[in-house]
Amino acid sequence: MLKTIKKIIKLQIKGGLANPAPPIGPALGAAGVKIMDFCKQYNFSTQKSKGKLLPVIITVYNDKSFSFIIKEPPVSKQLLELCQIEKGSKESNKIKVGKITFAKIESIAKNKIIDMNCFNIKSAISMVAGTARSMGIEIL
Repeated sequence: MLKTIKKIIKLQIKGGLANPAPPIGPALGAAGVKIMDFCKQYNFSTQKSKGKLLPVIITVYNDKSFSFIIKEPPVSKQLLELCQIEKGSKESNKIKVGKITFAKIESIAKNKIIDMNCFNIKSAISMVAGTARSMGIEIL
C-alpha cells in the first residue's frame, strides 16, 4: 500500500550521536514521530561515521512512520578535515589557510557525486575546487 507523505525534514546530525535534544526533538516531535525510535535507528545506521556531521533527509508519513536517507558529509567539512584546519579564511582571495592536492579534490568529488547536482565527475571536481577556493584553500 502506498503511504502518503506528511512532511520532509532535513537536518545535519553527528553520526552515532543523535539524541532527543534540539534540533532533533522539536523537529520530529512537531511531525508526530517517535523521537527515540528515530534516534536508535539513526545511531545504529551511522556507527561507522561516529562524530562526523551527516546530512539526513527524514520523510514522515501520515501514519506517523518514517524513513530516512543519510548523505555524505558536506564538502566544506571534508575539506577542513583533510587540511586539518578549524575554519576557512575570512578573505579567501587574500589570505590562504591551507593547501590540498588535486588528487584529494578528485577523491572528495568521487565520494560526494551521488549527493551533488551534477552528472559527471568533471563538474563535481569543479564544484569541490570552487568550494575549496572560496574557503581560502590553495589547490596544488
